Amino acid sequence: MDRETVGSAESGRLLVEVRHEGSSAVVTPTGELDHHTADLLREPLEDCLAKGISRLVVDCAGLEFCDSTGLNVLLGARLKAEEAGGGVHLAAMRPVVARVFEITGADAVFTVHESLADALADESPESPEALESS
Repeated sequence: MDRETVGSAESGRLLVEVRHEGSSAVVTPTGELDHHTADLLREPLEDCLAKGISRLVVDCAGLEFCDSTGLNVLLGARLKAEEAGGGVHLAAMRPVVARVFEITGADAVFTVHESLADALADESPESPEALESS
């Protein structure tokens, strides 16, 4: 497994780390994702896409809060990743964060995995069938 740490950014309330694993970029936000910290997640997601990495796995295990701005960052990355033939996979969401996705219906447009290991094991090509089965 190709494992390379690409970078990290921190605001005090959100730390974002990025690393490569196989054909995926694993983006790990830790802390609170909101209006004040959203750019700390947006920039590495867009950077990965600009480098041609279209399969983005967001490890949400350390994400304690996500508001509508954070949700919009993820939705925007999903659209760009899908245009490039990939997708955004969400892994290990805490109940408080998962609830935001459920309330807004956004959980229906993302591939959601129980764990990071599950998300990395599912490196199949992005397709409507793959999205429905997860």
